[in-house]
Amino acid sequence: MTSIFDIAGSGMNAQSLRLNLVASNISNANSVSSSAAEAYKSRQPVFAAELKNAMNQHTATSKVNVLGVVESLDAPVMEYSPGHPMADKDGYIFKSNVNTVEEMANMMSASRSYQNNVEVLNTAKQMMLQTLKMGQ
Repeated sequence: MTSIFDIAGSGMNAQSLRLNLVASNISNANSVSSSAAEAYKSRQPVFAAELKNAMNQHTATSKVNVLGVVESLDAPVMEYSPGHPMADKDGYIFKSNVNTVEEMANMMSASRSYQNNVEVLNTAKQMMLQTLKMGQ
């Protein structure tokens, strides 16, 4: 029963990282740079489900592992703005490749996933309490 807490906790940690990356992406969505290489690139987490079979026990535990964070390979948005102080010699500025609509969808999904893991924890806790009360 305690592995439920580990599984839900790993899910909450993963979704917390996802929410932090969404916040970082949204806060840098309107950043401007003078070159494509310096433009902010959207960052996304990479998750993997890890399934471990316990050899001596007849149980399996699964948890979410964060493999890392990757930057988007999409090109930054190039905009012609010759009067901008950060414009290059050709008059172009480079904006981040963050899609705010996509990030908002990611935020809602991560928030709901986090909330679902909290519900799993609460349900497991209530089941344990009810089990203990049966012994009284």
